[in-house]
Amino acid sequence: MFADLLRRLTAPEPQKLPDPDARLALGALMVRLARSDGDYARIEIAQIDKALMARYAMDAAQAAQLRAECEALEAEAPDTVRFTRAIKDAVSHDDRLSVVSDMWSIVLADGARDDAEDSLMRMVVSLLGITDQESHTARLQIAKGV
Repeated sequence: MFADLLRRLTAPEPQKLPDPDARLALGALMVRLARSDGDYARIEIAQIDKALMARYAMDAAQAAQLRAECEALEAEAPDTVRFTRAIKDAVSHDDRLSVVSDMWSIVLADGARDDAEDSLMRMVVSLLGITDQESHTARLQIAKGV
C-alpha cells in the first residue's frame, strides 16, 4: 500500500516529501514511538490524534483516519534507523523539531516514562538531527503543559 512512499523515503538521496507523504511519515514515527513499549495505550492513541489535529488543522475523524494510515505505514516501514534518517533528509528541521515535541507529549501521556520509549526517543532525536538540548527543552515544555 505504501511501497512508493517507502521507496522514495529510502532512496539514496530522498527528496523533500510532499505534504501528504510528510504527514504519513511523521505520524508513523509517532505511532512507532507509542508502540515501542509494547503497550499501544488508548491515551497514547488519543495524544497522537490530538497532535495530528493541531498540526494539520483536522477534526477528530480526519485525525483518526490519518492515524490509521500512519499505523499501517509504521507496520510496513523499515527499521527505525533507516526510516528516521530518511525523514531527516526529506522533512524540514522546524517540522522535525515540532514532531519531537509531539513525541514527548506521547511519551508523557500515560504519566510514566518507559525505558523502551526513552531509548527510542534518544535514538530518534539524534537521527532526526535535533540536539539533545532542543529535545530536553521540548520535553520540559510538554511536561509543564506549555
